[in-house]
Amino acid sequence: GKKIEFLTADLEHITGKTVKIDIIEVKNPEKNAQLVAENIAEQLERRASFRRVMKKAVELAMKAGVQGVKIQVAGRLGGADMARTESINQGKIPLQTLRAQIDYGFAEAETTYGIIGIKVWFYHGDLITSEEQNYATT
Repeated sequence: GKKIEFLTADLEHITGKTVKIDIIEVKNPEKNAQLVAENIAEQLERRASFRRVMKKAVELAMKAGVQGVKIQVAGRLGGADMARTESINQGKIPLQTLRAQIDYGFAEAETTYGIIGIKVWFYHGDLITSEEQNYATT
């Protein structure tokens, strides 16, 4: 409420034009890859174990009804001297299939050891066109 009004007032002051902001509530934040990536980044900045955070995010997403999850973190994980990449997969993630509904999110966690990059892919199923629907019913 109030923060939105302050934000619109600031933006109108900066741009010199009228600004309208619409807020859309995300019903299932566990099914949104960008929000999950930002959540993981926030937890890593609070020095949580990266493996535990990744496993928990995968578990929550699969319970929310996602068909496949892939999470990749890269950087100086656990404060190691040499950076590395760790990933965890569950379900299927057909990245080469054009009609697959893949949700992708990216975030960076700024830790004391440096930046850790987080990538999240969610597979929500295939898009079926009306042409394919007609072919399947005949």
